[in-house]
Amino acid sequence: MESATTAGRTPGTDEIAEMFDESSDMSNVFNDGQVHLAYWYGEEDEAPLIEAAQRLTRKVADSLWLREGDQVLDVGCGLGAPAIQLATEYGVRVTGVNISTRQVAEARARVRAAGLAGQVTFRVGDYGALDFPEGAFDAVVAMESLVYVDDLGRTLAGLYRAMRPGGLLSLTEPTREGLGAEEAGRFAAGFGARRMLSVAEWLQTLREAGFEPAEYLQCGPRVFGMGPKYLHAVDTRREELAGRFGEVAVDGLRQTLEDFFAPGADRIGYAVITVRKPGN
Repeated sequence: MESATTAGRTPGTDEIAEMFDESSDMSNVFNDGQVHLAYWYGEEDEAPLIEAAQRLTRKVADSLWLREGDQVLDVGCGLGAPAIQLATEYGVRVTGVNISTRQVAEARARVRAAGLAGQVTFRVGDYGALDFPEGAFDAVVAMESLVYVDDLGRTLAGLYRAMRPGGLLSLTEPTREGLGAEEAGRFAAGFGARRMLSVAEWLQTLREAGFEPAEYLQCGPRVFGMGPKYLHAVDTRREELAGRFGEVAVDGLRQTLEDFFAPGADRIGYAVITVRKPGN
C-alpha cells in the first residue's frame, strides 16, 4: 500500500513509478521488502508485521500449488522480498517486473545478498505491456499491483498470453464491500490506484479475459481489519525509523496508515483470487 502523490486525481504511470521510488527506502526498512499488506489471525496474534506479511505471501503461493522448478512471474514485484521468499521456500524460479527503477535496484541487491541471482531476476518495465514469450510461465503473482494499471483488460490479456495452458494466476487486492463504486473510486485514488473492485467484479473481469475461477478467499477482517496492528508497528519502531528518516517522515507514514485503514473491514475487504488459464 502506497500513498498517492497527487491529491484529487489518479496519477499517471510516471507518477506512480515516482511514488514507489520515493517510498522504497522506508518500505525497505519498515516492511523488510514485503510491500503488500499483512495477515493476522486475530487481535491476540502478536506476530510482527514482517512475519504477518510473509503469511500472506504463503497464502498466495499455496493457492498457486507451486512446485519446485516452476517458472513464476511476479508483476509489480516491489522490493523483491516476496519473490525471494517464493524461491527459497518453494524452489521456484521467479521473474519480477516493476515500473520503479529504485525498487528494482533494491530488489536486485536483495537477491545478490540471498545468493539467488541465478534463480530470481528482476526487470524494469510496465507490466501492462509485457513482451514475454507465449506460455513462458507456470504461474503469475500479482499482489496489490493490478489496481495501478491503466488498461486492465490489456494487462490481463498480456498475462493470459504469457501463461502456459493450465497455469494459475493469483491476485490480492483490497475490495469494496460496503462502499459504492464512486466512493470506492475516490478511496482508491487516495493511494494512487485506478480502481477498487468487489470480488464479484474481479471475477467477472477475469472471466472476460478468458480465465476460469479456481479459488477466492475474502480475508478482509484478518488483513484490512487489523489497522491498529500497523499503527502499533510504527509506534514500536518509531525511534529506529526516526533515526533513519526523521520524525516528519515517520509521522507521515503513521498518518497515511491511519487514513488508509479508517473505513474499517465492514466497508473494505481484502481478497486472494486465483484463476486458471484453460488447457492442460
